[in-house]
Amino acid sequence: MRTRPKSSIIPYLISVIALHLTRDMSSDSKPHVPLVILGAGVTGLTIAYIAACDPDVDFDITIIARDMPGDWHSQAWASPFAGASWSPMPLGATDERVRRWEQITFDRLWDMAPSGLVKRAPAKVLGETDGLLSNIWWQDLVHDFKSLSESEVPAPCKVGVAFTTVTVNPFEYLPWLRSELESRGVVFRRQYIRSLDEVKPLVGKTGLLVNATALGSRSLIGVEDTAMYPIRGQSIIVERTDLEEFVVVRSELHTTITSRPGLTQMNTVSLGGTYQVGSWDTSLDMSVAKGIFERCSAIAPCLKEEGTKILMHTVALRPDRKGGPRVEAERISLPLVRGDGLAPNLGEDAGQQQDITVIHAYGMGAAGYQRSWGVAFEVLSLLKENM
Repeated sequence: MRTRPKSSIIPYLISVIALHLTRDMSSDSKPHVPLVILGAGVTGLTIAYIAACDPDVDFDITIIARDMPGDWHSQAWASPFAGASWSPMPLGATDERVRRWEQITFDRLWDMAPSGLVKRAPAKVLGETDGLLSNIWWQDLVHDFKSLSESEVPAPCKVGVAFTTVTVNPFEYLPWLRSELESRGVVFRRQYIRSLDEVKPLVGKTGLLVNATALGSRSLIGVEDTAMYPIRGQSIIVERTDLEEFVVVRSELHTTITSRPGLTQMNTVSLGGTYQVGSWDTSLDMSVAKGIFERCSAIAPCLKEEGTKILMHTVALRPDRKGGPRVEAERISLPLVRGDGLAPNLGEDAGQQQDITVIHAYGMGAAGYQRSWGVAFEVLSLLKENM
């Protein structure tokens, strides 16, 4: 056993004490900020994760939501039922901020692949006309991009491109985020919030509020964003051992095949789908399901072979927004004062009038997962600017 020379014990102890004092002072010097996040979908959870890991600010985080990871049968939120992959969307071609969010998210998810939570999947985007190739703004964002020859494109499609993308399994990814957050002291509180006034006591005088309520922002009193609208999506989750690709067919009908990673749920594939703008219908349409399965089977004939197992049918409403996503800070005076006198009366709980900062982060449409990390980093910057 090695022993430390007596002559060095005192200087050694002094250095150890100084190190601990420095650490304590560093911890004490970090500002402590209450942070309330409304919404436990992929956007709200990712914002909470970035804030909880921030080295400069000690955020005391509470997530409030009606639906939580594990509520797999609730159609009142979209995150569990998303395709949850990176897929090219047109907004990235014209909005540099959106493109940045997607690049950050793609890179982050790519680096997470060794964990098993993310799958690096061979991907194809197929189409029936050359218009598919007219604006491929994303070819430098993904990996292994190439154009396909005619012989590589399945009928009835005529053109296509290939690349490597990333996919996640919401039924494993969302619980992982929650577990990581709880291990960092984040509090989850199940509550249906109807008005911003209800969270005023939790935010306090020095806290901040993040609104990540997605489609709920349309009816949340104090926000009431009528630019929000639903896009109905119906899909089928199947089990298939030999289907590893991600495929999108750009045509009048919305067709996707998304092979998912699986730590506990192995070999699952999402078959989609529908893209019904403005539809609030969450009922299952089996005639639509039949059409989805037939279209996907035309691309991947193995789906009709023995071994395919139908696991579930899903219907969800993607939370899109006219004018694009809303990620910005707003100062709101609470309790709410309305000219029509229709704000709910909270009685003694209303407290004194005060201004709070709300960071809005919603309206991602079908791109919640593929923008989540980029949006979260931008929200963190807004939080720090408004402390």
